[in-house]
Amino acid sequence: MNIKKHIPNILTLLNLFCGCIAVVCIFNFKIEWAFFFVSLGIFFDFFDGFFARKFGVAGPLGVQLDSLADMVTSGFVPGAMMYSLLYSIEFQIRIATLNPYNSSEVFLLPFVGFIITLGACYRLANFNIDSRQTDSFIGLPTPANTLFIMSLPIIIKDFSFPTMAQMVTIKWILVAICIVSAYVMNAEIPLFSLKIKNFSFAKYKLQIGFLATSVIMIATLQFLAVPIIIISYVLLSVVNNMLAKK
Repeated sequence: MNIKKHIPNILTLLNLFCGCIAVVCIFNFKIEWAFFFVSLGIFFDFFDGFFARKFGVAGPLGVQLDSLADMVTSGFVPGAMMYSLLYSIEFQIRIATLNPYNSSEVFLLPFVGFIITLGACYRLANFNIDSRQTDSFIGLPTPANTLFIMSLPIIIKDFSFPTMAQMVTIKWILVAICIVSAYVMNAEIPLFSLKIKNFSFAKYKLQIGFLATSVIMIATLQFLAVPIIIISYVLLSVVNNMLAKK
């Protein structure tokens, strides 16, 4: 029995398992643990492909299994997190108005969070048939989008929103984020590759500078660094594309 050929698929299943645990954490209000297990799942997701290529065992089963696991960890989980976050904020607004159950909106609006899941599903299906995304990405990868979404409730809980207007503003900002994230995952935006194949600073100065800055931001800003890094990655890619066309 060749153990090596099973290692990538085992890592993929561990990614899926982490996603399942993250879902349980979300609905038990353990948002930091949910972020941890999603991050662990993304870690396994990175190395399943690495070992599949290293051992020469990449195949169609692994490709399909990887997408199915990602659909949970980087598709359903961020949608569920946004659903939970929107529900919590909307319910607080209803409590503040002393009428939490008067409108069905408290139950309907949070489902907007699953727009993220729909966008991730479409991207994952399209990624498997898009031959242009072998060395770099077109549109934001689902793991990056997931880390962005999963960091939001951790950041928000450190701030207080004492007024009704502030809570309503945050609610609609989150709704906008759902729509924008689904779009950015599927937009025709080439993102620069973060793979550094050799230590040539002249060739990889953008990648090296971005990664070094990201490490510094994570060390200083912690969770707040996550959305800043993801947004910076997209914006830098757009600027880099514009400069490349000149």
